[in-house]
Amino acid sequence: MNNGQAVASEWMWEILLRYEGDLLRYAQRIVGDQEQARDVVQETFLKLWRQDRAQLDGHLVEWLYTVCRNHAVDVRRKEQRMHTLAEESWAIHESADPCPGALAERRDSAAQVLDLVDRLPANQQEVIRLKFQGGLSYREISRVTGLTVSHVGVLLHTGLKTIRTKLCPSTT
Repeated sequence: MNNGQAVASEWMWEILLRYEGDLLRYAQRIVGDQEQARDVVQETFLKLWRQDRAQLDGHLVEWLYTVCRNHAVDVRRKEQRMHTLAEESWAIHESADPCPGALAERRDSAAQVLDLVDRLPANQQEVIRLKFQGGLSYREISRVTGLTVSHVGVLLHTGLKTIRTKLCPSTT
């Protein structure tokens, strides 16, 4: 392996370590199946390996999510399945809090929020997931979904307001 190949391999390894988990959760939310999500993400990284890195300059995250999204939607269409997206695909971070009651309460709250997200229209679900699960900016979400930045903002605002209203009906 020459020096250029070693650098490319190292770059690819770093990208894989950084984004694989997020892309797996994102793909699983679209296809509804963990094994299919793994296939989608594998195809995404294979396509990345073949992609000219110069074309990705400054747009790697959007490129990864766009390719992953497009392939996942294709898989979902091909299988003609519309699964209810499972709660398990969202990473619920465990607390270091030793109090089991507090941990259980936090899990219940997270489950309630996830349930409310699942009840939103699909476009609101997607932008909320990309923003809070994927950590993407409005502009990155816009590039992934093909929506305008303004529309992304409106969908996020509307979706979060709906969730807030259902969680705390007396404060709105």
